[in-house]
Amino acid sequence: MSILEFITAILSTFGLIFLAEIGDKSQLVCMTLAARHRHPPVLLGAVAAFLVLNTLAVVFGAGLAQWIPEQVLAGAVALLFGVFGIKSLLTKEEAEDPEGEVVEKPGHGIFVTTFSMLFLAEMGDKTQLAVAGLAVTLPPVAVWLGATLALIITSALGVWLGVTLLRRIPIHRLHQISGVFFLVLAAFAAAQVFGLLA
Repeated sequence: MSILEFITAILSTFGLIFLAEIGDKSQLVCMTLAARHRHPPVLLGAVAAFLVLNTLAVVFGAGLAQWIPEQVLAGAVALLFGVFGIKSLLTKEEAEDPEGEVVEKPGHGIFVTTFSMLFLAEMGDKTQLAVAGLAVTLPPVAVWLGATLALIITSALGVWLGVTLLRRIPIHRLHQISGVFFLVLAAFAAAQVFGLLA
C-alpha cells in the first residue's frame, strides 16, 4: 500500500467519525463534565477511553459487540448516568471553590469518571462499530489513527464548549442542567434495555 492510500484511509476515517460524533452523546458528556470540573482530567479521561475503544474495535472488529450483550451495556449506562444525574441535581453551591470550579471529593477522580462513562456509553455504539467495519476494508493502523484523531478533536471541542459555558452560566445552574441531561441519557439507555428503542 502506498503512502497516499494510507493517508487517504486516515482522512476518510477521520471525516466519517468526526461527522458522526459532532453533537453525539460522547461530546455532550465531555461538555457537561468540563462545565462542572477541571477540564484537563475530563479531556484526558475521554482520550484514554477512546484510545482503548478504538484499539478494541480495530483488533476485534465487528465481533466485539457480540461478546457483550447490548442490553447489559445499556443497563450499565442507564445506572451510571442515573447516579450522576441525581448527584448533579443534588449538588449545592457550597461545593464550588472561589474560582468557580467544582471541588472533587477524594477517591472520586474526574479522570476515572470520564473514562468509565465514555467507555460504557460508547462500547458497541455506532461509532465503534463503524471503526470496526472500516478496519475490515482499510488498513487497521490508518483506521485507528483517523478515528482516534477525530474523537480527540470532538472531545476537545466539547471540553472547550463546557469551559466557555462557565463564563456565561452560574455553576449551580450548570449542575442542574447537567443533572437533567444525565437523567435523559439514563432514560434512553433504560429504554434500550427494555427494547423500547430500535
